[in-house]
Amino acid sequence: MEQSDLESKPKSRKVAALLALVSTVAPIAGLHKFYLRQPLWGLVYLLLSWTPIPRVASALEGVWYLSQDSDEFDRRFNLSLPATAPKPTPVDPSQVTAVADAVRQLDKLRADGLITEYEFEQKRRQLLDRVV
Repeated sequence: MEQSDLESKPKSRKVAALLALVSTVAPIAGLHKFYLRQPLWGLVYLLLSWTPIPRVASALEGVWYLSQDSDEFDRRFNLSLPATAPKPTPVDPSQVTAVADAVRQLDKLRADGLITEYEFEQKRRQLLDRVV
């Protein structure tokens, strides 16, 4: 199997959760990050394997993966894969403008230090999900 074949296959929520939960007891942590195409995070987990931090984070992520439904997991981790679903209907331009304005306002809040980078990214994704 070629590398491109591995990258094009959708990632399984159950396998990701299993790898995360195994990372809580295995001598090395972060295998689920490599599986989910997040090699930088995987490297951070590996480098911190001698501390309890990646084990606790892996346990929380394993539970989080299992608590998501398949659609939410796919949106987060299989978004870059070619879609097999039919093309979405055209989007109302006024809706796009409203979302763009909201993202600009969020960016201003982030720049002013009123929200964190993480909060900005989460809200930005929620807004963009409304358009698609």
